[in-house]
Amino acid sequence: MYLEHFGLTQQPFQLTPDTGLFLGLDPHYEAIQTVSAALQMGEGVIKVTGEIGTGKTMVCRMLLTHLKEYVQLIYLPNPALSGDDLRTAIAKELNINECSKVGLVEAIQARLIESHLSGKRVVALLDEAQALSDEALEVLRLFGNLETEQTKLLQLVLIGQPELDERLEQYHLRQFRQRITFSAKLRPLDMAETVAYIDNRLSKSGYQGELFSLNQKKAIWKACQGTPRLINQVCHKTLLLAFYEKTLRVRNQQLYAAIHDTYDTCKPKHKTPVIWGWSH
Repeated sequence: MYLEHFGLTQQPFQLTPDTGLFLGLDPHYEAIQTVSAALQMGEGVIKVTGEIGTGKTMVCRMLLTHLKEYVQLIYLPNPALSGDDLRTAIAKELNINECSKVGLVEAIQARLIESHLSGKRVVALLDEAQALSDEALEVLRLFGNLETEQTKLLQLVLIGQPELDERLEQYHLRQFRQRITFSAKLRPLDMAETVAYIDNRLSKSGYQGELFSLNQKKAIWKACQGTPRLINQVCHKTLLLAFYEKTLRVRNQQLYAAIHDTYDTCKPKHKTPVIWGWSH
C-alpha cells in the first residue's frame, strides 16, 4: 500500500519470515552456528529455544537454506502429532509410501542406512517443538537410538518456545533430556541491533535516506523490548500512518500511535522521544 509512496520495492516489515531480509545479528547467527557445528560433529539432539517473536521461524528457515547442501532434511512444521502420526510423517518425508504400521520403523531405518551409505546426513527439523506430546518425544528418543558404530542415522533439531525447556525438566522425560547435547537460546535484540535491524530491512527493500530518526529507532527498541515481531508490527503501522497523512518521514505522533495500537509493547506516556516516559 505504501511502497510507491516511500519508494520501496517490497514490504520491509512483513510478519512472514523472509530470508532475503535476514541480517546475521548475534542472537540469530549464534543459534545457526551452534546448530550447524553440532550437526557436523554428528550430535544426536540439538535444541533452540526463544520467546515468542524472537525469530525462531526465521532461524529455522535459514537452517533449511544453509543445511540443504550436505544433509537430507525432514521438516516438520506442525509437531502436534501422535506417535503413529509422527512415524508416518517421517516416513513420508523419506519417500516411504506403502508400508504397514508394523514395518514402518524398519522401513525408516533401512532408508536411513541407505542415506548414510550414500554420504548423506538425515536431519529432522521440528518447529514449535513445545507442542510435542510425551508420546511423540518418546518416538523421537527411540529414533535417536538408530545409529551405526560411529554416527547417528537421524539427527534431531528441536526449535520451540521456553515452555519446551520447562517440559523437558519433568522427571519422566529425563531420558530424552539427557540426549540433548547442544542448546542455543534466542535473546531479544539490544538497542544497537534493533537500529541495525530496522536499517537493514529498509535498505534491502530499496529505501534510501532516513525514514526513522535515531531517537525514534531507540524508542521502537524500548517499546518492543528488542522483539523482532513487535518491531515489525510497530514499524509497519507507523509507515501506514505516515502514508495516510502523506508525510515522507515518520513523525513522533505517528510512532506514538502505532506503539499504543500494538499489543505487548511498553507504552510511551509522552510524544517527545527525549522524554517519552515509559510504562511497564
